[in-house]
Amino acid sequence: MTISKGIEVLQLEFDGNIIHPVLIWDEEMALLIDAGFPGQYDALCTELEKAGVPIGQLKAVILTHQDVDHIGCLPEILQECGDHVRVYAHELDKPYIEGQLPLLKDAHLEHPPKGKVDETVIDGQELPFCGGIRVIHSPGHTPGHISLYLMDSKTLIAGDSMYSVDGILGGVHGPTTLDIETARCSLKKYMELDISSVICYHGGRSHVNVNEQISGLVKGLLFCKL
Repeated sequence: MTISKGIEVLQLEFDGNIIHPVLIWDEEMALLIDAGFPGQYDALCTELEKAGVPIGQLKAVILTHQDVDHIGCLPEILQECGDHVRVYAHELDKPYIEGQLPLLKDAHLEHPPKGKVDETVIDGQELPFCGGIRVIHSPGHTPGHISLYLMDSKTLIAGDSMYSVDGILGGVHGPTTLDIETARCSLKKYMELDISSVICYHGGRSHVNVNEQISGLVKGLLFCKL
């Protein structure tokens, strides 16, 4: 699904579920946000080729967090792209992504996907890619979960901080969230942004009255310690 020029929401199917990595590109570079489940590399390559950006053209991968459905194809991407692709993530999730610590929700995996993280990012940092990408540290789902605000298109890539159903934002997904209260509080950060559309990894795009939808979710909070 094309959101605007240079922004493509990918669709990858796994066990009946659809997940949504995001491809962003311009004349200077192409980057991928999140990398699907293990075993989805061929499907990911196909989706990128449909968008006209073969996987070998990637110059960056930004990981919103450490969960296996977000880092699954990272080893294959690194093998294919070599040193010309750089990986970005928050420092709190870096040791899990690199395999120094077992994944918080998938510690049972015998051979979890892993790969280098070249650069760690912090809350409020602006990456000079594709018109500017603001990093929003939005912990709760995992300690190092980040969201990304595409400044030119006013698009929020929410990762797993929210989910959506038929274009309606559903807030925090309790069963997969490590710290529900912190995750709810993280939603308050989105109130500071002028958002035209939200892309949730689970549920895809929401673009109708999203600022009002987020405001409603935040007003439903009984307590916030942030």
